[in-house]
Amino acid sequence: MKILVFNWIKSFYLTKDHTMEELLANEAFQSHAFFWMIGLLVGMAILSVIIWWLTREVLLTLIKRLAKKSKTKLDDVLVERKFFNAVAHILPLLFMDYFFSIVFFAYPQAHEFSHRINDFLIIFAVLVGVRRFLNATKDVLQEKPFFEGKPIGAYTQTAKLIISIVFAIILLSVLTNQSPTFFLTSLGAMTAILLLVFKDTILGFVGSIQISANDMLRIGDWVTMEHYGADGDVVEINLTTVKVQNFDMTITTIPTYSFIADSFKNWRGMKDSDGRRIKRSLNIKVDRIRFADDPLIQKLSKVKILGSFVENQQNEIKSYNEKHGLIGEEQIHARRQTNVGLFRKYIEYYLKNNPAINQEMTLMVRQLAPTNEGLPIEIYCFSKTQVWGEYEMVIADIFDHLLSVVHTFDLDVHQGPTGKDFQQLGAQG
Repeated sequence: MKILVFNWIKSFYLTKDHTMEELLANEAFQSHAFFWMIGLLVGMAILSVIIWWLTREVLLTLIKRLAKKSKTKLDDVLVERKFFNAVAHILPLLFMDYFFSIVFFAYPQAHEFSHRINDFLIIFAVLVGVRRFLNATKDVLQEKPFFEGKPIGAYTQTAKLIISIVFAIILLSVLTNQSPTFFLTSLGAMTAILLLVFKDTILGFVGSIQISANDMLRIGDWVTMEHYGADGDVVEINLTTVKVQNFDMTITTIPTYSFIADSFKNWRGMKDSDGRRIKRSLNIKVDRIRFADDPLIQKLSKVKILGSFVENQQNEIKSYNEKHGLIGEEQIHARRQTNVGLFRKYIEYYLKNNPAINQEMTLMVRQLAPTNEGLPIEIYCFSKTQVWGEYEMVIADIFDHLLSVVHTFDLDVHQGPTGKDFQQLGAQG
């Protein structure tokens, strides 16, 4: 095509036997060279627009139809990410790259400049296409079970950063007509500045690798990080940040490397286990603790889940005391049951008969050290459900019941004095 165009132009000034050098030296052509350039430039622009339109309307439409019919997911995501739109710009640019040598054949400097600009646009279009391809690949990999919860976004961003730096060097090389080695040497001299500028990126990249290698964090994990006020689910893991959606629906953004440098709590182990821990105490008034008398023992022996224990315990204590001669009220070191001990045992039996408690995991009721708020009776067990709302209902049902039956054991729960208590004391005084 180039030869045909040149021969057509020569036909206006010289015969076909003449060379291009003779045409360029022709005075008549030199006076018309600028107008030839404008005309060819307009023609090339019109053809480029037509090719661009055909590419978008025909090629992209065909690709979209094929993507819908195919069973693979990648081509659909490539269409959504507009990967083929970026590729569609390359064909007109390649056409222009070829025809610049025709349009500016009489102006070598303009040809070199336009060729350089066009190459810049082609490389830039390729860069955009590569970045969109990586985004599509990330979307596809995140749906794979093997990559579930993995920081794919962080790796994709790292790849895009490296590729962008490489392409930036190539683009600068094309624009300035310098060798890429020149810019690599300059980057080496600016290493300290680059390390300072990309400090967060480098730390984030290192943090992402350690998080992934040690399986410390996944998308969807419930994490608590008090230092940043984060308490919620991980919704995104990027190269430099991790986004946590708190339970009040706010978003907390945390530097990725902070999950390596600082401590945080990941509740994934609880979600993956067979239960969620219940660890809560009742504070019993110390002045209400005493030995269980006969009326109390007789009353508690009628309680279904506690009756057999009370009876067996009474027989065991009676045998022990008789064997060691510990008969009589004056034998204060004789074995006796206490109301708080029976209450503790009742809680244990109650939990063992509660269908909401996981009986395969740790279950115990223990006394903690007395404080000025009374004697703590701590419940330590695991619910079968891990769902937050259901878990709270299980705890509420347990303590609703215990607070209601504690008086059956002649015990009271400690409670700080209120204004009403002081009013009553004043009235009595």
